[in-house]
Amino acid sequence: MASNKQKIGLIAATSLVVGNMIGSGIFVLPAALAKYGSISLLGWLFTAAGAFILAKIFSNLSKLLNAKNGGPYAFAKEGFGDFTGFIVAWGYWISCWVVNAGIAVAIISALSFFFPILENNSLLSVVIGLSFIWFFTWVNIKGIKTSGIFQVLTTILKLLPLILVILAGLFFFDLDNFPEFNNSEVSHFEAFSTVATLTLFAFLGIECATIPAESIKNPHKNIPKATMIGTLIATLVYILGTIVLFGILPIDQLLISPAPFAEAGHIMGGEKLGYFVAAGAAISAIGALNGWILIAGQLPMAAAKDKMFPRIFKKQNQMEAPQAGIIIGSILSSAVMLMNFSEGLVNQFEFIALLTTLTVLIPYLLVAASYVIITIKKGIFNDNKFNIIILSLTGFMYSLWTIYGSGSDTVFYGFFLLLLGIPFYILMKYHQSKDL
Repeated sequence: MASNKQKIGLIAATSLVVGNMIGSGIFVLPAALAKYGSISLLGWLFTAAGAFILAKIFSNLSKLLNAKNGGPYAFAKEGFGDFTGFIVAWGYWISCWVVNAGIAVAIISALSFFFPILENNSLLSVVIGLSFIWFFTWVNIKGIKTSGIFQVLTTILKLLPLILVILAGLFFFDLDNFPEFNNSEVSHFEAFSTVATLTLFAFLGIECATIPAESIKNPHKNIPKATMIGTLIATLVYILGTIVLFGILPIDQLLISPAPFAEAGHIMGGEKLGYFVAAGAAISAIGALNGWILIAGQLPMAAAKDKMFPRIFKKQNQMEAPQAGIIIGSILSSAVMLMNFSEGLVNQFEFIALLTTLTVLIPYLLVAASYVIITIKKGIFNDNKFNIIILSLTGFMYSLWTIYGSGSDTVFYGFFLLLLGIPFYILMKYHQSKDL
């Protein structure tokens, strides 16, 4: 259990959720959605509804397993046992350090708006990406309190340009710019399914406040609040931001825009505001990198305390940070960047996203399914049987749909990564038996 000096409060916990959910993707996603038309807004609403259901499940479970570190790992283990818990921890841990390489690529991509040389100079891009990874490794080694301060700061700085565009954009809104309901050549159902799949990736991270539970003040109250408030803030930014951009930028311009928020800022306030919004994209990715490096150390520490991961991951320094686990994760993130440094920035990011998506979605599926089991174990199932079943079932079905919507390649790569964990699990069980 962390000391009070190294615990974060509601604001920092909420910033962890918001900061990890809102990366650089929101700054470019409206352009990808524009080609499907205003049906995209229905996709946002559908995905947001699913995200709130999952957020509610995570919130409720954080109360039932009060101050239990590990979030999805702890919940899956409590519901289905050691093997399922391990598979969730294994896949989620891999996704953390792999996606951190992807976030570093996104930072470079955002900075290339100011420094075009980064688009063509792979060596310089990798050096800068690695510098960000290891700077925030150092920050997180200083303890969750220090990391939390950075997270609050970067969350505020990333929200400012987005909120500014949303509010000021109301005065520049032109309904004639708004795209048709379905601009694509496919049916309404196909278009809706596609945009719902595109938007679901923007909600990954709703579980982040539940992972460092022991390091959060009053976890019984603050984790559920941080989870729900964080999801609400992200949802409002996503939907309102898309609506405003649809009304400011003509559809032809929006479709080809590499930075639609920056272009909208340029229209509203000239070049300076455009650069301010573009800087927000870089800060947004930087904040997400800090938050996910924190998670990359916290989750394996929880598994190591249960003897599901090697004991080195549970070792903490004087600042109560899982120093070895954070460093190991960052070494692996660096390796992923180095293995792909010859690829273009977009190709790197797409490959990384493909590799890790399922290992984040599977925990949602298993946590939703475990909700009923855990409530039965805790003796509260009969008190509210109908609501528990409905919440668990809708969360399970939504998670199943997200896995289906992520595509066959994502499922293939994801299951391959999960299967690689089985020999590791057998080895850990062998060492457990030797210890006994």
